[in-house]
Amino acid sequence: MKSLRIGLIAVALLGSLAFHPAGAEERRHENIGERGEAKRVQALLDRAVAHFQEKGDAGLADFGPGGKFIDGEYYIFVVSTDGKMLASGGSSVTLVGQDVNGLRDSSGKPFMRDLISGAKSRGAGMVEYNWLNPTDQKVESKTTLYRRIGERILAAGYYLPRSSPQEAKGMLESAVEAVKKDPPAAFLRFNDAKRQYVRDDLYVFVVGMDDGMFYAHGASPSLVGTRALELKDAQGKEIIKEMVALAKARGTGEVGYVWRNPVTNRVEPKHSMVQKVDKYLLGVGYYTK
Repeated sequence: MKSLRIGLIAVALLGSLAFHPAGAEERRHENIGERGEAKRVQALLDRAVAHFQEKGDAGLADFGPGGKFIDGEYYIFVVSTDGKMLASGGSSVTLVGQDVNGLRDSSGKPFMRDLISGAKSRGAGMVEYNWLNPTDQKVESKTTLYRRIGERILAAGYYLPRSSPQEAKGMLESAVEAVKKDPPAAFLRFNDAKRQYVRDDLYVFVVGMDDGMFYAHGASPSLVGTRALELKDAQGKEIIKEMVALAKARGTGEVGYVWRNPVTNRVEPKHSMVQKVDKYLLGVGYYTK
């Protein structure tokens, strides 16, 4: 088992906002898609599946190192439905020919068994687990997308960037200072996805304390100028109203709710740190899954 874990340290780099339906402002978010990681891996997997459907096992060699099914850090690996590694474009090529049914993640989750079981029962899907990211040598959340073609399972995946509470706090503190200096200029920076205030699953949002309007929203700048107070999370909680009430009463605080993660494109538990700055409510949230 230890050799399997070592052999797959880099395996596969395996591998928006959802609102309660309460108004037009909320529906503007429905077009927010997944970030680049998921899209790139899905496109790579689609190409690999089309190739395998055309070539069959004769095309397995094309999924090896140096092949055309490698996109930067992402690559395809193939296992049989009985759990044998058949091909890999990454370091797990050392496991080709071996049984990988018993492979577990850092928490003991039998993710390869889950992948194979899911592929047999559903044909396609994803599996999530924790694995060492060779880029930064940290154990991180990883998502693997897979699809079964006959007795073969093709898969690829990606690490999910998840920001910490400390990183969210740091971004909020920086945003507060920016608003104190020049609110209009700060709002422009918060709404620019290429600037420092939109990073992975972190972004800044700003709501007017008096008028209840969005002045900035890093994940969806189209919300600027729309009403925020009626917004609810996926469970119907009036989150903006709660944030504003908290900020008026205490000046700062934290609110928990469920929200769509712009990185994973899934609704997940989230906490937003908020702070009152003059007539504005500033917030930065982090996901707690």
